[in-house]
Amino acid sequence: MVTAAHPLPRPAGRALAVRHLGPNWYAVVMGTAVVASAGAALPVRLPGLRTVCAAVWALSLALLAALLVARALHWTHHRDQARAHLLDPATAPFYGCLAMALSAVGAGTITVGRDWIGTGAAVALDAVLFTAGTVLGLAAAVAVPYLMAVHRRPDPRQATPVWLLPLVAPMVSAAAGPLLVPYLPPGQAREALLLACVALFGLSLFATLLTLPVIFARLLTAGPLPLALTPTLFLVLGPLGQSTTAVGNVADAAPHGDSALVVLYGVPVMGFALLWAVLATALVVRARRHGMGFAMTWWSFTFPVGTCVTGAEALGRHTGLTAFDWLATGLYGVLVAAWAVVAVRTARGLLSGRLLAGPRPAPAAPRPVTARTR
Repeated sequence: MVTAAHPLPRPAGRALAVRHLGPNWYAVVMGTAVVASAGAALPVRLPGLRTVCAAVWALSLALLAALLVARALHWTHHRDQARAHLLDPATAPFYGCLAMALSAVGAGTITVGRDWIGTGAAVALDAVLFTAGTVLGLAAAVAVPYLMAVHRRPDPRQATPVWLLPLVAPMVSAAAGPLLVPYLPPGQAREALLLACVALFGLSLFATLLTLPVIFARLLTAGPLPLALTPTLFLVLGPLGQSTTAVGNVADAAPHGDSALVVLYGVPVMGFALLWAVLATALVVRARRHGMGFAMTWWSFTFPVGTCVTGAEALGRHTGLTAFDWLATGLYGVLVAAWAVVAVRTARGLLSGRLLAGPRPAPAAPRPVTARTR
């Protein structure tokens, strides 16, 4: 029996520090990994660029390992908070970020990581990360909408682009999977992986097409998002750029890849992505003028933009147009600048403890004022 003199032990030290570490932190890994993989595929060859990209990939791998440990501590010592995250419609979709982080780091392993660890080790590591990311991505794509529908049933006016995160996770696998195809035995194994990537592409695409109208309608009818959530408008670029990348990568890996299909799909989608990017930028500028401060949602400026870089790179490969090469290069410059700013602000927030602090308690109600009588 536990008495007041012997209270239950409380998590201390590192375990207590991760109580408010949510799944949204995997966006740090995603945003870092895409800087490496997108830079390695740029049509412009700059001296030392590949080495820098390999170093950034190594950083993303280290961040992934650190976050996996920290999240394991979170689930071990703070299960109440972890369950609350799963049932919170504002937080649960971020579980898709874990799957995307695994697949993104895996893709970087094949593209640039092999320069440092060798092709054999890179293929093995990518196979593990890709498999884990795909399984978790499929689970998130089903479980998160189910939990939101059954336990919370959020109002359509609460819709935000964050709802897309678990639905985009299979698309990241669809884009990363073809990179493993050349390392499989010819025949059934290669064909099975390619068709699995096509199935993942279709799953994510149709789920996104069902969700995007809800988000756009909410934006038009309920007004701009809250200031802290405004950067998440860039998340819409994720399925657009990543699907274009997936189509291009599948065509690259297929025995008779059809560039016409890449162009017919990718060019209109990239056009809409650029339109949305302008709209999202305008709303972010407005929010900044109204006092939008730094939050972890600023990582929305990284990975989604990176998918547009890789999408433009795919279109450049399959069309031969230098316009797409210049588009990819320009967007990559934006990506690197955004990543640098957000990474520095995140490091400052970590060092100060602000980003891992819990929500502030509501201010106490003022005490009633009574009149003194004589």
